[in-house]
Amino acid sequence: MPATTAAAPPAKQTTAKTNSYPFWALRFWAGMRTRAYFGMLSRNGYRIHPARWAMAAIYGQMAPWNSGLARLQDWFYGEQIRQTEIKRSPIFIIGHWRSGTTHLHELMIRDDQLAYPTTYECFVPHHFVLTGRVIPKLFAFLLPRKRPMDNMAAGFQRPQEDEFGMVSMGAPTTYYRTAFPNEPVPYMDTLNSRDFSPEDCEAFRQALTYFLQALTYQDGRRLVLKSPPHTGRIELLAKWFPGARFVHISRHPYAIFPSMKHTWQALDAAQGFQFRSEYGDEMDEFILESHARMYKDFDAQREHVAPENWCEVRYEDVAADPVGQVQQIYEQLNLASFEHARPALEEYVASLREYKPNRLEVDPAVKEKIDSRWAWYLDRFGYSTDDV
Repeated sequence: MPATTAAAPPAKQTTAKTNSYPFWALRFWAGMRTRAYFGMLSRNGYRIHPARWAMAAIYGQMAPWNSGLARLQDWFYGEQIRQTEIKRSPIFIIGHWRSGTTHLHELMIRDDQLAYPTTYECFVPHHFVLTGRVIPKLFAFLLPRKRPMDNMAAGFQRPQEDEFGMVSMGAPTTYYRTAFPNEPVPYMDTLNSRDFSPEDCEAFRQALTYFLQALTYQDGRRLVLKSPPHTGRIELLAKWFPGARFVHISRHPYAIFPSMKHTWQALDAAQGFQFRSEYGDEMDEFILESHARMYKDFDAQREHVAPENWCEVRYEDVAADPVGQVQQIYEQLNLASFEHARPALEEYVASLREYKPNRLEVDPAVKEKIDSRWAWYLDRFGYSTDDV
């Protein structure tokens, strides 16, 4: 049900830490196969900054290895993977970027009754079944300890967005904008079920289905997935994966917007083949427009999900009472025993006492745009425009 009480205002702090991303660390593009990698470069006219020529060359040399390992996996496991039935319907954690999807994902995966895609599996979705027992151990040092945009832990075995698996598979997604941040944002149609072109829709369905089949073949437990772009794909996901559960998390837009801008800037600097010295109105417009696309048919798409398969929480409530909110999710979605998951969850929550999240203050001029263009979100999830 929609929230009816206003949330506490976001904290007024302006410090935001960006962790360094070493030149030797792996980027999102490290697991792409030859066609997907060079197709991405070609679509952007190979407009690569000279400082990133070496990076582009390294991943260009890695791409054939990924293609070869993918063919080898297909030789040994391809038929079994394609015949794998996803018997336990997935749980999709959805919500706008920086609304707390990662935090909620980290909380729910404490339950060993659930499975999840790791960073390694998302980096190489086409050959992790073959290589997942060896390569992550050998090359664990190639990932930094923390994500570039915040203080969340990073590593090959950490949970990851399945959307990054779609990047590595060459499926249509807006995440390619991070590779070439000076170019027009690609695949904006993929942010909403009802905007997808038939070609993009089928390509995305095939990639996501294969990825989840491979994960299920490897580990038959119910998958818990999180990907903010899925927020606008509820209708398609409910069709592709009958019985899927959905957990939507909301957060005050005045906290989301500046955090999202900081995130894109950190990712562009760490992952891009280009550099941006300034972020003007076009970045604000991208954030505003992507949010609008993701949520424009939200309640209409939700009608395609049975009420018992749907749950809504707010970041502010999860931050205040993580164990209680996760228990609520289990009860609403009729998941396996919460009491089984409670000890590990409580231990993880206790470990977060020293965690310090980034906090940013929203610009007054941007606040006016949020009040106007995200008015539906503010009203739907019970947030007040009086919060400054």
